[in-house]
Amino acid sequence: MTQSPALPLPPPKERRRLREAASLTRAQLASRVGVTSETVRGWETGRSTPRGRTGEKYTKLLHALGGEAEVTPRRPGAADSETPDPSPGAASAHRSPRARRKAAATGRKRPAAKDRGRGPVTVPDRSHTPVPHGHRVLPAERPRTTPPRRPGDAVTALTPDQAFDALYTFCAPALVRQTYLLTGRRGPARESVERAFRIAWQRWPEVARDRDPAGWVRAMAYECALSPWNRLRRRFRLPEPPPSDPFDRALMDALLTLPPCYRRTLVLYDGVGLGLPETAAESEASTRAAANRLVHAREALAGRLPELADPETLHWRLVELASAEGLRAAKPPVVRRGGERRARLWTRAAIAFTVALIGTTALTVRTAPTHYEPPVPPGETVQGVPPPVAPGPLSEKEQKLRAKLREAQQRGPDRLLPLPR
Repeated sequence: MTQSPALPLPPPKERRRLREAASLTRAQLASRVGVTSETVRGWETGRSTPRGRTGEKYTKLLHALGGEAEVTPRRPGAADSETPDPSPGAASAHRSPRARRKAAATGRKRPAAKDRGRGPVTVPDRSHTPVPHGHRVLPAERPRTTPPRRPGDAVTALTPDQAFDALYTFCAPALVRQTYLLTGRRGPARESVERAFRIAWQRWPEVARDRDPAGWVRAMAYECALSPWNRLRRRFRLPEPPPSDPFDRALMDALLTLPPCYRRTLVLYDGVGLGLPETAAESEASTRAAANRLVHAREALAGRLPELADPETLHWRLVELASAEGLRAAKPPVVRRGGERRARLWTRAAIAFTVALIGTTALTVRTAPTHYEPPVPPGETVQGVPPPVAPGPLSEKEQKLRAKLREAQQRGPDRLLPLPR
């Protein structure tokens, strides 16, 4: 069935309803469009609007899902072969976590090392591909997973610790991989993400009320990773082993040759899958400047690696490069307790500095003079005073007198006696 090129985009609530009617998860819908599940989440919540070729593909897919949802239920006497297979989402819900990870890994295999780098990887256009029959559930046969909420039911609110742990579990693994694309270093990437989440925990009332907490933490993690002060740290100066795959190594070298602002724009647009306005807002640039950075970054990468001239191929190559390293984030309680410990340390240091400053001020006030003492003026030079004359040589008479005086002083003076009357 041929779709019109100018199809109206359904409202955000209708987008989610169409996806759920087709029994598709956000990850499955994102893989068909060629974006990330976080981008699909933003489209469904109305935080962002799909644009460009990705938006057209997303609109066509939604209309295809809407057309399939209007199929009438099968007749009671129909053959069992017409019965739709169970939906992948319902089947994966009963699997173990290990089985779900294995199924996700087998669903998207990396190309062999010998085939990578030889030519561009052709990403199939899934916008015109009909949805498999097993991926749909008719509206009349769709099972109800949760009972309807009644007005008297109580809603259990999450505590701040639980909300922070949920945000960290949802965003931290992807943020570590994205930060690795920005820095090319595994340890500093993980450290930057943990530092961003510690800052978010310190400002949790502000982050919790934000329209996009994940975007807030992502912007902070990127700022920590691209901070110019990192070059002064020894950990950021030490070299790290490059990726083992030759094409991944060439792609990482090409990324690190880009300026930090170009690299950030490329990762946000082609790696994360944000729209151009969202990329410009998060990189603190105008939309035109973000577009120019993106164009120049793509041209620089295509000049070194011609296989990445296609934006979709570049997107999947970036995803594979970030996923190949197996980077893992720390546990949420560890990051939260580390942030609290650091906050206590800085608080105690501030208190100690304040006490020392108060003590120094009190000592200065105590020892300061209470009245004014004028300074002693410098001495003045007196004119007209003859210089002292040094004694000359003694004459013979003076020498005899000196000898006589010395002898009389040794014997002592004669005793004076009173005269009789």
